[in-house]
Amino acid sequence: MNVYEKLGDPVAAAVFIATLLLPIAVGLLAMRRTKNQSDFFLGGRAMGRFTVALSAVASGRSSWLVLGVSGMAWTMGASAVWAIAGYTAAEALQFVTIGRRLRTASAASESLTLLDYFAARFADRHHWLRITGALIIGIFITAYVAAQFNAGAKTLTAALDIPFHLTLPACGLLILVYMVLGGFVAVAWNDVVRAIIMIVGLIVLPVVTLVQAGGLDQLAALLPAAHLSFSAVGAGAVIGFLGIGLGSPGQPHVVVRYMSIRDERQLVSAALIGTFWNIALGLGAVAIGLVGRALVPNITGLPHSDPEMIYLVLSARCFDPVWYGLLVGGIFAAILSTADSQLLVVASTVVRDIREKMMGGEHVDERARLRLSRTVVVLSGLLAMGLALLADDLVFWLVLFAWGGLGASLGPALIASLYWRRTSRAGVLAGMIAGTSVTIVWKLLLKDATGVYELIPAFAAASLCIVVFSLWRPDPDL
Repeated sequence: MNVYEKLGDPVAAAVFIATLLLPIAVGLLAMRRTKNQSDFFLGGRAMGRFTVALSAVASGRSSWLVLGVSGMAWTMGASAVWAIAGYTAAEALQFVTIGRRLRTASAASESLTLLDYFAARFADRHHWLRITGALIIGIFITAYVAAQFNAGAKTLTAALDIPFHLTLPACGLLILVYMVLGGFVAVAWNDVVRAIIMIVGLIVLPVVTLVQAGGLDQLAALLPAAHLSFSAVGAGAVIGFLGIGLGSPGQPHVVVRYMSIRDERQLVSAALIGTFWNIALGLGAVAIGLVGRALVPNITGLPHSDPEMIYLVLSARCFDPVWYGLLVGGIFAAILSTADSQLLVVASTVVRDIREKMMGGEHVDERARLRLSRTVVVLSGLLAMGLALLADDLVFWLVLFAWGGLGASLGPALIASLYWRRTSRAGVLAGMIAGTSVTIVWKLLLKDATGVYELIPAFAAASLCIVVFSLWRPDPDL
C-alpha cells in the first residue's frame, strides 16, 4: 500500500487530523495564561526545565531533521551523522554557559527579545543595533519559515496527493490559529507535545523497520560498504557539518527559550534532558535514511523521486493505520515546532523592537499591544506562505543557509557581549554586518568552489570584526 492509499484509510486519516488539530486545543488552554506582552513573547519567564529542554530541541530541529537528515542519510549514508554532531555538542554547552548568563542579563534589563538585550547592554540610543538586527532577522528568518512551510506543504502533497497550492495555506492556518490564541506559552507547550511525537517517529520507526527488514545483518548485506562508512565524505564536508554547531548561539527562536526559564539554575538539568533527546533523535533520523536506502534502493520508488520522503514511505510500509496517521502527523510536529517559534521572533521584532522602542509606542496599553502582536503574527505568516512558493531548494540546504546566516550574524555578537567586557557597540554592529555579508557572498560565489559551509568563514569574519572594531571604537564608559 502506497502513502496515498494508507492515509486514505478512515482510521489513519482520523488520527492524522487529530494530531493536526491538537495544537489548537493547546492554544485555547494557553490563552488563559497569556495576559500581557511578556506572556505572549516570553511566557512570563515562568517556564519549567522540561518544557524549555524539549521546546529548544523541537524548535531547533524541525523538518531539517525529520525530512532533511533522513533524506541526506538515504543519499550519503552513515556519514550523515556528522551533520548532527556539531549542533548536539554546541547546544549541550550552550544551555549551561550562554543560556545562564543571558537569562540573568535579560531579566535584569527587562529585555523581551534578543535585540532588546543588545540595546540595553550597549546603550543603543540611536537604535543602530535594533535596525541592523531587525534586517538580519527579516532576511534569514524569512528563508527559514519559508522552508518550513514548503516542507509542510510538500509532506501533505506526498501524503494526500493534494496539489501544493492547496496544502500550503492549510499549513499556515494550522500554525496561525493557536499562535494568535496563546503566543509563546502555546508554542512552548505544543513544542513539548511535538517533541514526544518526534521521539516516537524517529526512534520507534527505524527500530520496527529494521526488525521487519531482517536485522542489522540483512541491512549490511543490502547496503554497499561505502554507504555504511562514517568517512564516506571528505574532510571539508565533515568540518562543515561539525561547524553547524557554531550557528546555535545566533538562533533567536532557540536562545529565547533560555530567557523564558523560571530559574537559570534549572538550565543544567534542562541541558541533560535536551542533549539526550538531541542525540537520540539525530541518530534515529540517520537510521531511517540507512534502512530506507536498503529497502528502497531506487529513487524512483520514492514520491516525486525525492529522498526526503523516505520517512513517509517507511511509515506506510511498516505500520497500521493508527500509527501511520500519528507518524505522518509527526512530520508536521517537527515542521510546526520551528515555524511557529520563528514567526514569534518576527512578531516580537516588529512589535517590541520597531513599534515600541524605535517608534515610541511604549505608552500603548497591554490590550492594544497584544492585539498588535497577534496581528503581526498573522501578517508574517501570510507573507511566509507567499515566499514558500519560491522555496524550491531542498529543505536541508535552505535551512542550513538560514541557520548559518543567523548564527554568523548574531552568534559572535551574543557570545562577545556576555563574555568580553570590552565588547563595544561599534564592534557588535560591525560583526552583524560582516556575518551577514560573508554568509550571502560565500553562499552565492564561493560555496561550490571551496566546499566549505558558509557559516564557518562568516562566523570567523564576524568574530574578527567584533574584536577589531571594539578595540578601535570602544564605548565611552570603558
